Amino acid sequence: MTTWNASTRRQFLTLLGMSAAAVSCGTTATGASSGRGQTKTLRYQGWAGQVTLPELAADLGYLEDVKLKWIGNTTSGPQDIQSAATGQIDFGGAFNGAVVKLAANKAPIKAVISYYGADKDAYNGYYVLDDSPIRSARDLIGKKVGMNTLGAHAEALLDIYLERGGLSREQAGKVEPLVVPPVNTEQSLRQHQIEVAVLGGILRDKALAKGGIRELFSDYGLLGAFSAGTYVMTDRFLQQNPDTARIFVTGVGRAIEWSRATPRKEVVARMTDIVKKRGRNEDVAPLQYWKSWGVAETAGRITGKELQLWVDWLAKRGDIRKGQVTVSELYTNKFNTTGSKAREAGGSRTPSPSSSPSKGGS
Repeated sequence: MTTWNASTRRQFLTLLGMSAAAVSCGTTATGASSGRGQTKTLRYQGWAGQVTLPELAADLGYLEDVKLKWIGNTTSGPQDIQSAATGQIDFGGAFNGAVVKLAANKAPIKAVISYYGADKDAYNGYYVLDDSPIRSARDLIGKKVGMNTLGAHAEALLDIYLERGGLSREQAGKVEPLVVPPVNTEQSLRQHQIEVAVLGGILRDKALAKGGIRELFSDYGLLGAFSAGTYVMTDRFLQQNPDTARIFVTGVGRAIEWSRATPRKEVVARMTDIVKKRGRNEDVAPLQYWKSWGVAETAGRITGKELQLWVDWLAKRGDIRKGQVTVSELYTNKFNTTGSKAREAGGSRTPSPSSSPSKGGS
């Protein structure tokens, strides 16, 4: 486990700078044209035991002739977008604050579509044991908070909670964020290795079903419904592969709307079938708890406000300079040509018996 202190923050920002330098030096390996047309294969990292929106879009047939190539799993959004910036993969997704940080360090990337967020069904909760004495932000002083990665969504919301709870910067610095692999976070809480566990999605609902924990606060409770993370691609990739980018982004947007229009049980069945077919020896049971992607805008389109929030936050805490980042330059919707909701219902591929998505989108 790693404590996120001032030194660690500096190391993280240095790593982002190295990522940016690697891209600007032309070290990206996009697999793109080189005189032979646009790439039709997108390399990416997945998440163990989960189905990502691009994977769902591919299974629904929304990626047309574009194929996905899985190169491994990640447990960290910042790592994922750094890998995209340096050309190890062709797209990566992270919390918008991490996207802003990477862009602030001159990495030539663009956010192209929102892929997760917070709503009443999809949110990150900060949980303590039922008998914990922790009831407020002040009670967190000197306590350990387990989360999947540092400098990203979970730590950002913790900072906001502490600030709203009236803690000074010095007091907030005594709260100890720790990296805990998502699959181990609940267990670490129950074994008293940490006092607070950040749990989201499937892992959250599974832990709640088991009982014995209670919510201290949530990102949805703090900020309401909002899109929290975006997929990014490098400017170079977008310039060399505009049609592939359009197919990818539009396909992901269609998958978001298909998920909204399709009964939850059928979405879960489809994702379960995807996990079983890929044969990575993963537990499919937690998928039954899926409820929503939490994306606020139609088809994942980016408005700018979901990035501006974190530009302001990062500037306030001194991670970037005021005016260092121009929000309008951070994202583009030009590759998102998702049509009406009526068009999104049902994939173009014949569904397997185990998934049988709704063809009418009812």
